[in-house]
Amino acid sequence: MPLLLGLFGAQPGAVGQSVTRLIIQDEVILRIPVQPRPLLPDLQWLEKKGPKCIPTAAVQRALLNGSAQVDFVMVDHARIRAQFDEDCPALDFYGGFYLQVEDDRLCARRDAIHSRIGSSCRIERFKQLVPKFRR
Repeated sequence: MPLLLGLFGAQPGAVGQSVTRLIIQDEVILRIPVQPRPLLPDLQWLEKKGPKCIPTAAVQRALLNGSAQVDFVMVDHARIRAQFDEDCPALDFYGGFYLQVEDDRLCARRDAIHSRIGSSCRIERFKQLVPKFRR
């Protein structure tokens, strides 16, 4: 597996990249590009109850939001925040990360996010993000 994950190591930064799907012997591995979180001082994201699972085909990219959560940007421009277990170590997601899913869904309390350095964190829950403009 480390050799497989190293295949993507030579790719340049995440800007302009898309989700890469690799299937090896019925095992699906998705590489998710990460881009820096844009500074939008007039925009605030409110958390609402999120889904239990999200379709992997709908994930377009991810934005970092601290070491305990990652925001997924979906193809319909919706945002879903993945929150990790409290005992999850701070992971280095800046080089991108991988999802290894059983089916075509990414589910809370079942699936994990794997960093390129080999660590992983289980997704505890998803939150739907709703934009709110500050005054």
